[in-house]
Amino acid sequence: MLQPSLFAVADAGEIIVLPDADLLYIPEFYRAREASHLFDVLAATTSWRQESIKIAGMQRLQPRLSAWYGDSDAEYSYSGLHLHPLAWNSPLLEIKQKIENQSASCFNSVLLNYYRDQQDSMGWHSDNETELGPTPIIASLTLGASRDFAFKHKTRPELRYKIKLAHGSLLIMRGTTQRHWLHAIAKEKSPIAARINLTFRRIFSEKSPA
Repeated sequence: MLQPSLFAVADAGEIIVLPDADLLYIPEFYRAREASHLFDVLAATTSWRQESIKIAGMQRLQPRLSAWYGDSDAEYSYSGLHLHPLAWNSPLLEIKQKIENQSASCFNSVLLNYYRDQQDSMGWHSDNETELGPTPIIASLTLGASRDFAFKHKTRPELRYKIKLAHGSLLIMRGTTQRHWLHAIAKEKSPIAARINLTFRRIFSEKSPA
């Protein structure tokens, strides 16, 4: 397992130094009490669905619940699934504004994933769909139980890294990270409480400016 360098950046978090990647981790982007409140609100008010996606040519239910919110033209496709955005609500807009201020970026959509327990997971993938642009910025907020977030390099299999994403933490993936790295959340053997993850991104459509 690769042991990257960590550089503290005052109140802005920690830069995780990996080859071909640009990662910033902020462990306490939200304090515990506020993060717990946001978890409860989103768990109760989000229009959760269990989508079916195509894996190895077969349709399978995703091992988690999800929801897609954003601007009206922020449509998104992956693994044979085409998502039409639900309209933004107040909690999501407030979170988006805070993350935009932190990252100096603008987002027009968010994918929410609800990991109900240790059996829910996310397979190896990179967020490199055409509509995200050549160097997408993905801002990933964790609420609830901590889970291991694993990376592996696409062309250098010896390069692997794992970080435990804490309650209220923000991980920003920038630059060529999606071009060179895959990431995943594996099933775990020990019981784990629920986790909600929000990945904010910018979709470039024919209607949106580049």
